[in-house]
Amino acid sequence: MREAGVTRAAALALLLAGCIPAAERPAPAPPPEAAGSLPADEVAPEPAPHAEDQVAPPSGARRDVAQLPAPRPAWEARPVKPDARAVAAQRYAVRPGDTLGAIAARTGAGVDAIARANALAAPFPVRAGQTLAIPGGRYHLVRAGQTGIAIARAYGVPWREVVAANALDEPYLLRAGQRVLIPRLPGGSVSASERAAAFTLDVDTILTGGEPAVVAGQAPATPVASARRVLAPSAATIAPAALPGRFVWPVDGTIVRRFGPGATGERNDGIKIAIPLDTPVRAIADGTVAYVGSEVPALGGLVIVRHGGGWTSVYGHAGTLLVQRGQAVRKGQVIARSGESGYADRPELHFELRRGRTPVDPTMQLPHR
Repeated sequence: MREAGVTRAAALALLLAGCIPAAERPAPAPPPEAAGSLPADEVAPEPAPHAEDQVAPPSGARRDVAQLPAPRPAWEARPVKPDARAVAAQRYAVRPGDTLGAIAARTGAGVDAIARANALAAPFPVRAGQTLAIPGGRYHLVRAGQTGIAIARAYGVPWREVVAANALDEPYLLRAGQRVLIPRLPGGSVSASERAAAFTLDVDTILTGGEPAVVAGQAPATPVASARRVLAPSAATIAPAALPGRFVWPVDGTIVRRFGPGATGERNDGIKIAIPLDTPVRAIADGTVAYVGSEVPALGGLVIVRHGGGWTSVYGHAGTLLVQRGQAVRKGQVIARSGESGYADRPELHFELRRGRTPVDPTMQLPHR
């Protein structure tokens, strides 16, 4: 079975590569039904990856995943320099004409952190003579296009700890010029191995820290209509506003692992459905593609789709990925083909359904069978 999967992936790669002349072929071309020219101004250049950030997948992980040509994820295209400013806890007397933004810039602390420390509500009015508590810590100044993932990697801290330290919530979009508190005291320089040990890329991290920071007044990108167009990694996306309605099953198959704790105590955040290789995998509702790739080793080929109402669907172990980040998809649309990538021990689909950040049992939300 494994050999057949590799042969099929190799054959598909040759088919994909044949769609573009060799002189213009920096990456595999899309399948015939998705082929098309990519406007040069929509694709950011791909910087060379940092060697110290490359971590070999654990033994047993299978990465035979074919996908459409696309720029690197935003957290690789826009790396972060760990230049956080250390701020001492202090008291600040508000001067005439001060705003909370000006106070934050003067002290180096974050607007949101100062507001929380002083129980200030938006739009955060302050008055001359008022004394504010300035919370101490390390504050990173977010630049345009930077992501939470890249920030967490730069400092060697789990992104979930940054989320908690800054009380971040939906839709988890960072703003250029925002100062975020970096938890933990610095213990000298952080080595590549320490960063790798402290940071893990998973579905929750992608959902909460994968979008690039936006510039003030800049709206997130409008979802693209098809895989023929590719958003630049610096373009932020958001979920649709409309409620998803009734979900449909992503595939027809046999559930071989159910939601929740397993026999040995490990927790499964979704279900696993056994299906033949190359089975079409369909979107369970209208939505916007938030992620396409294979950077979460356990899940292999992975598509994450955001829906309205705070819902997110997750499709793992795919062998072929047929959509792009930022693409609008319709209920029942084929977004991938099944495989046995990642840690799958058979051709199967790993499927998750989340409300906000919380995984829920998909079988309780999908039509009864």
